[in-house]
Amino acid sequence: MSVVVIDKPKVNISQEIRDQLLTQTEEQGQVILHFLYRSGLYGSRIRIWPTTYLYDQHSSHRSELVHREQISLYPDWTDVMPMTDFYFTLIMSGLPKSCTVFDFKEECNNQGNEFKVDNIIRNQSDVYYFQMS
Repeated sequence: MSVVVIDKPKVNISQEIRDQLLTQTEEQGQVILHFLYRSGLYGSRIRIWPTTYLYDQHSSHRSELVHREQISLYPDWTDVMPMTDFYFTLIMSGLPKSCTVFDFKEECNNQGNEFKVDNIIRNQSDVYYFQMS
């Protein structure tokens, strides 16, 4: 098979359609959340639910959990030894370009024990660090 280099083709798109497409485009990037979880005197068990999301505060956009490192996914548990620092990472789908503030929320039936962080100010790297206990 041979490959031939050609000039970029010229395509005419109406300004109205172009404006629509530009306003609907979202970044394909990812948001990375690093957590430090500090266990108590008796240790603990933690896990993350697949129903964990980032919510853009100024739109209806919801970013989903894509990948997790070092933490079990519901229904399994990760044991954390007493009085230790435990690190885990969550990778979420990208946020819209227009997003400036978002919330992190694990939607589960843990009745008040879900992971939640409100009013996160977006940064250029989309990498964030949190400490929990």
